[in-house]
Amino acid sequence: MDFNVKKFASDAGLFFTRAVQFTEEKLGQAEKTELDAHFENLMSRADCTKHWTEKIYRQTEVLLQPNPSARIEEFLYEKLDRKAPCRITNGELLGQYMQDAAKEFGPGTPYGSTLMEVGDCERRLGAAEREFFQTSAISFLTPLRNFLEGDWRTISKERRLLENLRLDLDACKTRVKKAKVAETKAAMAPDFQETRPRNYVLSASASALWSEEVEKAEHELRVAQTEFDRQAEVTRLLLEGISSTHVNHLRCLHEFVEAQATYYKQCHFHMQELQKELARLPNAFALNSTHSIATAGSASEGISSAVETDTLKIEEVQAPATGTRKAKVLYDYDAADSSELSLLADELITVYTVPGMDSDWLIGERGNQKGKVPVTYLELLS
Repeated sequence: MDFNVKKFASDAGLFFTRAVQFTEEKLGQAEKTELDAHFENLMSRADCTKHWTEKIYRQTEVLLQPNPSARIEEFLYEKLDRKAPCRITNGELLGQYMQDAAKEFGPGTPYGSTLMEVGDCERRLGAAEREFFQTSAISFLTPLRNFLEGDWRTISKERRLLENLRLDLDACKTRVKKAKVAETKAAMAPDFQETRPRNYVLSASASALWSEEVEKAEHELRVAQTEFDRQAEVTRLLLEGISSTHVNHLRCLHEFVEAQATYYKQCHFHMQELQKELARLPNAFALNSTHSIATAGSASEGISSAVETDTLKIEEVQAPATGTRKAKVLYDYDAADSSELSLLADELITVYTVPGMDSDWLIGERGNQKGKVPVTYLELLS
């Protein structure tokens, strides 16, 4: 217990000395040992590396897992050294819902069969997404976190120790300077005209004491200088290791890009396969329009009309003087025959109706092109 009290008192005195030195430096009342320019550049480079590595790491986490609650849960599992439960991706969940809905609606119906195919594609996209997340976490996030939690903490610790030793060194320099000034004053010749010779004795004794104080302060200065130089070399080696960190992070960045390219390539392949599958499925819009045309033809049998729906000749249709409207195309549409007009999503066309035409269809015009277009693919504008 006695030893601990002495150690505590020693540490408190050291802390007080450093605090005084730091305060005097800030007030401009004490000199400060400056590090060389190369060392300062190394520290600036290390700080810049830590700053941007932390930002890239945090934002990559958000990219891979946008849900903050899920990120906190994964963090807790990691700190508890437990394996996080396998989490289903949003794409896989959507695909599951679509396939469940298809079973309810009937997989033999056009809507049900389409839901089944799209749901299967969404599940494959979700599986590719999960694989991308896992690969990126291992190849990119883990090295960045290891640097921030390992190498950077070591560098910060050694830099703090170096700063404390610098304060000790400068405090020793200040003590040496003050001791030499006091020694000089004590060594001044005494006044021998004094009738009391003890003044000379006291002056010589004081000079000897200050000489011993100077020697002690210079010894402490040499020790402090040695410790500071040794710590500066250790810190310098760690800071120079930042170049190796950059090389390692560059390799990890290439692996991250490769994982992204593989993920998007898989997504593109799955979507192309889905489009091919959908093209082979029966077109519900075409079935509905055929049924509507047949019904309209039977209902209007024997009735004279300017234009018959089932024998509509597009080239003979003329736009009315009034009643035309602008419409925005919502989805791509491929014309089934020469009487229809192919559409591209987001384009604007002119539409109008003609007597006898089914309500599910309009006549669309785009420049010199004209043809039937389905109403469900359009957003009519005022």
